[in-house]
Parts: sequence; structure tokens; C-alpha cells
Amino acid sequence: MESVSEKPAHEKKVKTSAAVWLGLANSMTGVLAAFAEGTAVTYFYQNVMGLDNNFIGVAWILFGIWNAINDPIYGYIADRGKHHLGRRIPWIRYGAPVMALFFILSWIPFPAMAGNNWFLFFQMILMLFLFDTVYTAVASAIYVMPYEMAVTSKARSPIFLWNIAFSVFSYGVPMVVNGQLKTLFANMSVFPWIMAGVGAVCGIIIFVSTFFYHENGYVKDEAQPKFWDSIKECFKNSSFLLFEVISWMVIYAMAVLMDGLTPAFEMWSNAAEYGWVGANSQLYAYLALGTGLILSLIAFVFLKDKIGARNCTLIMTGLMGAGCFLGAFAGKYFIALLIAFFLIGVGLSGGLYLIPMINGDVIDQDEWKNGARREGMYAGTNSLITKPASAIANAVFVWMFGFYGYDQNITTTDANGNTVVDYAAQPQSAKDGVFMSWMLIVAILCVLSFIAMIFYPLHGKEWDERKNILAKRHADKEAAYEQQILAKEATSSASTPEK
Repeated sequence: MESVSEKPAHEKKVKTSAAVWLGLANSMTGVLAAFAEGTAVTYFYQNVMGLDNNFIGVAWILFGIWNAINDPIYGYIADRGKHHLGRRIPWIRYGAPVMALFFILSWIPFPAMAGNNWFLFFQMILMLFLFDTVYTAVASAIYVMPYEMAVTSKARSPIFLWNIAFSVFSYGVPMVVNGQLKTLFANMSVFPWIMAGVGAVCGIIIFVSTFFYHENGYVKDEAQPKFWDSIKECFKNSSFLLFEVISWMVIYAMAVLMDGLTPAFEMWSNAAEYGWVGANSQLYAYLALGTGLILSLIAFVFLKDKIGARNCTLIMTGLMGAGCFLGAFAGKYFIALLIAFFLIGVGLSGGLYLIPMINGDVIDQDEWKNGARREGMYAGTNSLITKPASAIANAVFVWMFGFYGYDQNITTTDANGNTVVDYAAQPQSAKDGVFMSWMLIVAILCVLSFIAMIFYPLHGKEWDERKNILAKRHADKEAAYEQQILAKEATSSASTPEK
């Protein structure tokens, strides 16, 4: 029996080409989801096709239920895959063109059905369900591939760094497009073709990527528990439960921090007496956020191998929590808000780089205990728990903002003649309370995450040795599997009569 004192095995490095293509595929799935399951699709059905708001709300609720439960179902199925390419790659390779097709179909307008609520309602529901079903399979497979390709944090690190580098597409492109929806949707003879081009390009890139990385073949032959037993095993893993605290916090934070941007800067950008600098205020805040993200990412890459992912995560949650508390109680002072944004940038870099590392350790711990790799089930159960975080974040922000006196019925007319909320005319209580609504809950969640990481057990020398043993086990199992394949091929060749 192996012991943790066994001489560490040296895991092979992940090829740069594999890390690059996986990161690129990950960003392309993000681009498609940001459009097909985000602001753009709502705008399309609401403002272009004329679907009633009540129908849209019901559609999103029904979709949200399916969106949560389909992840563990897919994870259970994928963990039992027997395809010769592996358990993940077939879903990515063959799912990519289907996902691209459903994405393209999502933007087809039927002019004769404009304003027909029931037709549009079923069209919206159908396309959301079809797209997300395939998207879940493709994106989940890509998400867990780093854990299939490598075991040690050092070997996985390049994959996550390339994921971050290519996130400029998955975050930047939708952000730019969502700011120009009115202009883009003005010409519906062109926009569907633009979306068709986006879908085709993303689908091709995702498909081609599967020829540059591979997974171990032996895992598909390992025994897997039944569905409910798989879910129970996830919840019996104390490390997984502690990880879920910080995973939930990151999802919540990313959602609510977007919610507060417009009202905060609309209300305060001209408050020169508090140090605000007018129209450039938001730009400076973004620069502070980006600086914190980039500098901390460099620091975490350097520190991860020296003090471990868990200790880096403690630093991340501590600094992000301090920044959110500062923003909540002193955000109206612009210098304080800049410091808060810098520290929040530290948190976001940790969310992009460190959290996947912690997630990988949780999966590795399950294998150490149960002897089989179940990345799909863990990814699905994680999604089941964390997906409601975005909706809860939006609801809590609206509730708190209303508690402080925000009144959406205080409106004005913009330069284009549209009726919009007049943030400048909001009561002072709402202007002061926007910062509490924006950041206080995130700060509290950071404290809870910090506490969870204190009790998180997967760190230190003993855990590093276990990881090295797992890497050696994987290498030995894969070598044995390849020998079996070669033996079968030799036997088959010998038994085939010559013509």
C-alpha cells in the first residue's frame, strides 16, 4: 500500500498548445452563452419582437430551473462515458457544431409573429432549452478538462492562466456588444447574419481545439457510483462543502458588482466635494480594478508554489473583504472607492485563478478516498449550488436599494426621447445607501469564505505528497491501459488471415 512518504512523482508538463487551445475553447463557449443566455436575447424578444415582460419573466424562471438541474444530470452521464476518445472530448467535439447551430437559430426573427406572445414565449423557451442543454455538455466538459489532463497545481497552472488571458473575449466582446444593442438590432436584415458568423466561428474554434489536447483513457473503465450515491458522495466531502462557500461568494460578487456600477456612478460622478472626477470617474475605477487584478495575478502565480493555493486564497478573501467593507461604508469618497476597486480586483483574480485550483484539489481528494475520477459530477453539483447565486444577488441588491429609498418611478427623458430613471433626483438616502447595497453582503460573504478556508484541509506537505502519488498512479494506470490497447491490436492483427 502506498504511503504519503513515498518519493514524489514528477508529472509531465501540459503542452502549451493544449493549454492555449483549451483556453480559447473555454472563452468561445463563454461568448456564446453571454449572448444566448444574457442581456442580448432578452432585448431581442422584448424590444425587437415585442414579447410581454410577464412572459419573459416566466420563461427565465422555467429556464432557470432547468439550467440548475441539468448540470448534475450531465455530470452523471459524462462520468460514465465509454467513447474511445474519452469521457469529455466527444461532448466537446461533436457538441460544438450542434451548440453553434442552436445559437444561430436563436436569432431568427419571424416578422409575422412579432407581438404574438404565445408563439414568442415558446420560441424563447425552446431555444433557451435546446442551446443550454448542449452548452452544458460542452462547457462542463471543457471546465473539467484541466483536472483530466493534470493533477498537480503546477501542471494545471498554465491552463488556468490561458483561460484568464482569453477571457478578454468572453467578458469583453459581450460587454461591448451589449452597450450597442439598440444600434445593432436596428437593422434586423443584418443582425441575424452577424450572430450566425459569431456562432460559426466559435463552433469551429471549439471543434478544432479538441485535436490539441487529450485525456487519460483508463478513467472510462473505472467503476462509478449510482446517481444519488454520486450526489451524496459530493456532500459527504467536507472539503467540497468548504469550497462551495467561496465558490458561491465569487458568483454572487461578480453578479452584484455589475448591478451597482450604473446607479453608483450616475449618482456620484459629479460629486467633486468628495473627490469624484466627473465623466472619468468610472474609467479610473476600472483602471484600479484592472491594476489590482493584474498585479495580484502575478503575485498569486509566484506565491502559489511557495505558500500553496489555500493560503493565497486566504489572502485573496481577506483583501477583497477589506475592500468591500471600505466601499460599503466609505464609497462616496472617491479615493476610498478606488482602493476598494483595487482590492476587489485582487478578489476577482483569485476567483479566476485560485478557485479552479481549489476545485481541482477537492476532486483529487475524492479520488484519493474513492479511487475514481468524478469531475463531471462535482462540476454539476457545484453548478446546482452556485447558479442561484446570481439571481439572489440581483434580488438582494434591488431589495436593499429600495430599502434605502431608491425610487424607479423618478424618471427623466434622455437625449433620444426615452424615459429613463433619473438617478440624480433620487433621495440622499438612496445615494448614500447604494454603496451598502452594492458591497456589504459581498464583504460579509468574504468573511465567511475566509473562515471556510481556515478550516479547509487540503494544503501542506502531506497533501502535496498525496497529489504526487495521485500523479504517479495516473501515469501508471495510463501506461498499463496503453499496453492493453497495444496487446489487443497485436492479437487482432495476428488473428486476421492474410489475403
